[in-house]
Amino acid sequence: MTSFRFELYVAGDASRSRTAVRALTELCEERLRDRYELVVIDVLAEPERAERARILATPTLLKLSPAPRARIIGDLSLKANVLAGIGLSAQDDGDERRIP
Repeated sequence: MTSFRFELYVAGDASRSRTAVRALTELCEERLRDRYELVVIDVLAEPERAERARILATPTLLKLSPAPRARIIGDLSLKANVLAGIGLSAQDDGDERRIP
């Protein structure tokens, strides 16, 4: 069973941060239940960690494993874009639904 490891970099408790966490959590629960690890890093609280990861904008999602690594910057609510970015196909071709 392939295990996915993600780091999600957000800026504090801003609306965009909450939306990114919610969207990614829902997507992972729907498609990767029990096969993922998600660590949320607040760049305001841990700026050194963000600098080491070369985070220039938030939200930024890093897929650490399985290979290849991937980086998705910005809106994580478009499921098809996030799925493609992490190397998974949408259940239905053209799945452009937004995660609320």
